Amino acid sequence: MSEEEYEYEDEYSDDDEEVEYYAVRPNKTQQKRDMAALFALGEELSGLSETQLKTFELPENIHKAIVQVAGMPPRGARKRQLKFIAGQLHKIDIEPIQEKLARIKSKSAHAVREHHIVERWRDRLIAEGNEALTELLDEQPQADRQQLRQLIRNAQKEAAAGKPSKSSRLLYRYLKEVFDFEEDESVDDEPESDE
Repeated sequence: MSEEEYEYEDEYSDDDEEVEYYAVRPNKTQQKRDMAALFALGEELSGLSETQLKTFELPENIHKAIVQVAGMPPRGARKRQLKFIAGQLHKIDIEPIQEKLARIKSKSAHAVREHHIVERWRDRLIAEGNEALTELLDEQPQADRQQLRQLIRNAQKEAAAGKPSKSSRLLYRYLKEVFDFEEDESVDDEPESDE
């Protein structure tokens, strides 16, 4: 996005004395696409929590507008506010904002993937018992076999009795500790191939 409205092209005549300038009109379709992208960026920013939004270090007027739009119902006023935000974002460099937003999305996607991996292992351990436990201990030898057996046994008893799944939640928490995703990324895809 250029801040100048017009760009000029030089055309030299044969005698190199006269210079003619032609105005190049901005491409309105591209301008509309750019504003739509800024509108979408404003909408994404409005979906973030207050803590996440503060990490962007946005100008005060944009920050306030985003906080206001987050609480608005999806009606005309919200759309007008998002257009205002898009106009304000147009005035600043948005590349760092887009990069930080991409990192936040990436972390969320990783967290969801890790949650599903741990959830699958928990369900397998409760359903298959010792067979799944042996596989898990082969992949995660640092896990405490006795603690896992106790949690699995309690979760199976609760499921059979139709009681609330307290042990199942405890098993999930313990498995989350066992799968230390930040340090060992190679484990991520292994449980998916077991099903």
